[in-house]
Amino acid sequence: MDAARDTAALREMLHAARRVVVFTGAGISTESGIPDFRGPNGTWAQMRPILFQDFLASPEARREAWRRRFESDPVMRAAQPNRGHRAVALLVRQGKASSVITQNIDGLHQASGIPEDRVIELHGNSTYAHCLDCGARHEIAALHEAFLREGDVPDCAACGGLVKTATISFGQAMPEEAMARAQQETLAADLFLVLGSSLVVYPAAGFPEIAKRNGARLVIVNRQDTPLDDIADLVIRHGIGEVMGGAVGVN
Repeated sequence: MDAARDTAALREMLHAARRVVVFTGAGISTESGIPDFRGPNGTWAQMRPILFQDFLASPEARREAWRRRFESDPVMRAAQPNRGHRAVALLVRQGKASSVITQNIDGLHQASGIPEDRVIELHGNSTYAHCLDCGARHEIAALHEAFLREGDVPDCAACGGLVKTATISFGQAMPEEAMARAQQETLAADLFLVLGSSLVVYPAAGFPEIAKRNGARLVIVNRQDTPLDDIADLVIRHGIGEVMGGAVGVN
């Protein structure tokens, strides 16, 4: 496939669209140095995920979950928005894209300048933590200091509840508000743009299907095949930064 031709086709579709919704997965952030979860070298190929029920029931599982989070902290802090993130941010600033629905937990869309209320995080955010009971926010740096000092993360000072990264773990209910907002945005889109998602994790992966059935054009930019390639109006196999930067005009 020709990258210049595909980029030009995407540019035309973006120009014609009235309301774009961008849906992002791990592929957009791998270009910032954050490893994915499902790839052959991904996180879950190296270690089994910790289930939510195990986190609740087992102090050992909680300590292991926090150990993994703190081990990944240098990579997370070093990661910066890349060309793909900046292109998406420009679409939002221009009013072309109404929102970004993301499966990512790295906060890079917000770091690229997209307002918090325009980013719909389906799987939460690992850049901070919260209390599972009262919802109080806890900062990762302070929790890390306590972990190094005491070998554990303390319970919430406000209510005594368990503190967990603000992410959605296996076995944990999807966030109702985020799912409802994503559904609303999907139904309002006339162009649904998927960037770097394998589209195998449901219910999140259902949104592109909903958009297509509702009459939106569907574009998928991903290095590997996805289950929805056959229904897409345009499938692009090149790098997200290269394609989006070229289509939007971002270096």
